[in-house]
Amino acid sequence: MAKTVTSLFENESRASSVVRRLEDAGISRGDICLFAGGKSDRLWDGPSGFDDATTGAASDRVANYLMRNGVPDDDARTFSEGVRRGHSLIAVRCDDDEVDRVVSILDGDDALDLDERRAAWRSEGWMGTGAASVAAAGTESGPMGSGARSGKGAMRDTTTMGAAGTSRSADERDEVIPIAEEELNVGKRAVGHGHVRIHSHVVEHPVQEQVTLREENVHVERRPVEGSMRAGMVGSDEDLFRERTIEMEERSEEPVVSKEARVKEELVLKKDVEQRQETVKDTVRRTEVEVEDERGSRTTGTGGTDRR
Repeated sequence: MAKTVTSLFENESRASSVVRRLEDAGISRGDICLFAGGKSDRLWDGPSGFDDATTGAASDRVANYLMRNGVPDDDARTFSEGVRRGHSLIAVRCDDDEVDRVVSILDGDDALDLDERRAAWRSEGWMGTGAASVAAAGTESGPMGSGARSGKGAMRDTTTMGAAGTSRSADERDEVIPIAEEELNVGKRAVGHGHVRIHSHVVEHPVQEQVTLREENVHVERRPVEGSMRAGMVGSDEDLFRERTIEMEERSEEPVVSKEARVKEELVLKKDVEQRQETVKDTVRRTEVEVEDERGSRTTGTGGTDRR
């Protein structure tokens, strides 16, 4: 099943560079449609439903061509308005296996945001109408599509049917209300509450201790010998005249200081981990629909209305 992917660009120069990237990526030249205004337009190969005789304005011709090839009316008119304002439009027909590759090329930084441009134009007074209407169903076998978007909103991905498919006019297109419901997903993340730091540094303070020191002093004294001290008491006369040397050493004590480090206590950083339960409260949205079927209304015997 083929798909059509469209994107709007600022000017023909940027659109042409994207066309070259598509061709370099293997997209057939005949599957690339470019509306740049004037003679620069290039259409898909084969029947396209582009009838110059049926419409006059160039923007109407663009919208008519897009709608005949499966682009939703609102998007087709917005694209044609963009072409009228000087922008360039690229529409690519591709198979399912080529869609991702085409979207990655078209949905680049150069692509314009279609919804944003449409809102801006409508704020200026553009009503989004005036394009030629699509021919009645059955006059031409053409593609029909969904309105899935991708990227910045400038992309439109339109599924097309083969020759055996049945085309439907704009009036036959399904009206859809999406039924959506939000789900609450609760996760966890770590949140910091500050740090605790411990810095250690060395300080000095004076101390003193009392210590008793002993000191020796040597004195030399001369004392007279009297009376009883006779020569015979120390030996012979030779001993009295023998050379002698005597000595005595003086000693004193001085303080010796040594230091010994002792651990008095320890300072420890640790964490106490606790777990707690917390109830997370929020609101979620969902779509509720009320179906009013007035097809079966009838008048009862009492005059009331029975609505089903």
